[in-house]
Amino acid sequence: MIVSKLTLLGSAALLTGAIFALTYVIWKDTSEMPAGDLPGWRQTVSQDFTTSAAMGEVGKVYSEEMRGYSGFPDTSGHGIYTPDSVLSVADGVLDYYLHHYEGSPRVASVIPFGYAGQTYGRYSIRFRYDSMPGYKIAFLLWPVSDNWNEGEIDWPEGGLDGPLYGGSAIKGSLAKGPMKFDPPERIFTPTGPGDWHVATTEWTPGKVQWFFDGRLIDQTTLPSGVPDTPMRWTLQAETSDRANGTYPAARTSGHLQIDWAVQYAYAP
Repeated sequence: MIVSKLTLLGSAALLTGAIFALTYVIWKDTSEMPAGDLPGWRQTVSQDFTTSAAMGEVGKVYSEEMRGYSGFPDTSGHGIYTPDSVLSVADGVLDYYLHHYEGSPRVASVIPFGYAGQTYGRYSIRFRYDSMPGYKIAFLLWPVSDNWNEGEIDWPEGGLDGPLYGGSAIKGSLAKGPMKFDPPERIFTPTGPGDWHVATTEWTPGKVQWFFDGRLIDQTTLPSGVPDTPMRWTLQAETSDRANGTYPAARTSGHLQIDWAVQYAYAP
């Protein structure tokens, strides 16, 4: 069969248009905050950061919970939670400006939807980060009781100079020695600093799954170890587990940004 150049050109144009349209749909779906319920999930609360807030004003504009922890060391002991010199909101984005001040790294931890928490749920967030060696994130579900032996669910977690991973602290394991995590091996995201991405945690009875831009990255393997008590969502930016007096370097600074955050209740 003879095919004209015009036919070939037309087919190529249609294919290009289809690819462009698909790319646009994917971009549009991830850049706009989800609205409404999903099969098995009931959307309970969302935050699109539509109201601007200057540095030091986030607690007044949003809530003290959005401002988060303040005035004490982070997990490594080398950073200090100082939300009023870290957090601001502009152009629909919550910004963490991670930097040194007066000899200490300045970090912040946001509680986007309050301390009450819930048992089981779906948590989705669109975020990006600059490359900042010595700083890390741990977007986590933490027991409302503050009893770590009830477990902990982390996603995404990792250094802000590379890819990220998920993990679930096995409930009850702390009572028997050091806390153990499931799965035992870390599976990392395919990308690191720079671009915007959507990370989603789905926590159901006996299972936790972690998604990155809609793709399943990892999941728990031990149903009996999955947390089953109320937990609150905490968006924690802090210094690295390997932080010391010179790491992160005083010259290291940059931005972690959150476009939107959405929480769902488990509704089987």
